[in-house]
Amino acid sequence: MQRRHFIKKTMTGSAATLVLPTILPSHVFGQTRANGKINVGQIGCGRIARDHDMPGVMQYDNARLIAVCDVDSNRAKDAKKLVQTYYAKKTGSDKAVDVKVYEDYKALLMNPDIDAVVISTPDHWHSQPAIEAALAGKDVYLQKPTSLTLEEGRILVDIIKKKGTILQVGTQQRAMPQFRVAAELVRNGRIGKLHTVKVGLPGDPSGPAAAPMPIPENLNYDMWLGSTPEVPYTEIGVHPATGYGRPGWLRLEQFGAGMITGWGQHHYDSAAWGMNTELTGPISVESVAEFPKSGLWNVHGDFMAKAEYANGITMYTSGGYTNGIKYIGDEGWIFVSRGSYTASASDPVAKDKSAKALNASDPAILESVIGPNEIHLKKIDEQHGDWLHSIETRKDPISDVEKGHRACSVCLITHISMKLGRQLHWNPETEQFINDVEANAMLKRPQRFPYGVNHIKGI
Repeated sequence: MQRRHFIKKTMTGSAATLVLPTILPSHVFGQTRANGKINVGQIGCGRIARDHDMPGVMQYDNARLIAVCDVDSNRAKDAKKLVQTYYAKKTGSDKAVDVKVYEDYKALLMNPDIDAVVISTPDHWHSQPAIEAALAGKDVYLQKPTSLTLEEGRILVDIIKKKGTILQVGTQQRAMPQFRVAAELVRNGRIGKLHTVKVGLPGDPSGPAAAPMPIPENLNYDMWLGSTPEVPYTEIGVHPATGYGRPGWLRLEQFGAGMITGWGQHHYDSAAWGMNTELTGPISVESVAEFPKSGLWNVHGDFMAKAEYANGITMYTSGGYTNGIKYIGDEGWIFVSRGSYTASASDPVAKDKSAKALNASDPAILESVIGPNEIHLKKIDEQHGDWLHSIETRKDPISDVEKGHRACSVCLITHISMKLGRQLHWNPETEQFINDVEANAMLKRPQRFPYGVNHIKGI
């Protein structure tokens, strides 16, 4: 049976009942792509997509971005224009690509010409499309946080591993040389025995009250809400009606957890690289946090968190520390940050607050050469390029799904500790809190039908 006919016959039904079959990606059949490239679909066309993910993919000649999808039709149209303008300039032809536009990502996943997707949606729309993309035979680049709950994160990991999907998490600090250098130096004992890690991570401000507003005609608001409860539309609770500034949903717990997941997964992923805890997690977490008492936005503000690991390392996180990661050993310390890098023009931390990319208690530490028989961590030039290379080789990317889930787990259990205001004991093997029914109940959320990972057919 022809692959296209198979898809048309098996992928039927509405968004509520759509069953996504297992479709073998084109690499299984050899180089069957019509244009000889990895054809990519972009799901979510907001700030991070435009500033980071779409340019990140389009710069590579072995890929071609051929489809865009957004529940905001204005953003989808803007994305089509951005892509076609980019390729016209790159190739010298305005016929280089005819970008297809979708409102529903499920329809995009039905397109047999698409080999892989980039998911740059709001946090509450990460795990579900990634799972459904894997079931449809597409490889995935997934923006962080990997999931909104521990439950959906583990489901995602299991499906990705079962289907053999190449999934790269958008924790691009792994592509920044200073984070790799810092982790290598720590792992090779250049600061002695590591005992403490301090992570600088800001909170978010409170915001104004917001009255319900008419839903814009260009926005499918029900689909945007997804698995979360129905609430009245407000512009500062979704995204700007015009422009691509930092969206208000980032400051609403309904759709995310605030900066603990917003930047937390970046820093916890990098910290785990140096701590050698990438495939596990802490054994206890304890947090105190301030939450807004009024206004629409309700994610955490200033906070302090402590996580203890079985290997004896204690990690502290606070907005009172300089944004970045400080490894402290019994013979010195190393500090690493993004320096002047920003993923988007509206990143929440000013460049002058994290301008030092790499520093140490003794400059000689940074000049140390890692020998041939010492630990060498994977080196890549750029996160999207590593993903595309992994699609071609079928080898794991630098930020695979298990590592992404583990880093995200630290964010999520820390947030639960913030909400409960007490120490929690965690079993990273079972991914459950120990003897704590109240905390374990917070590892999942109700999911509004027909949306949510619990309503996906075939898992």
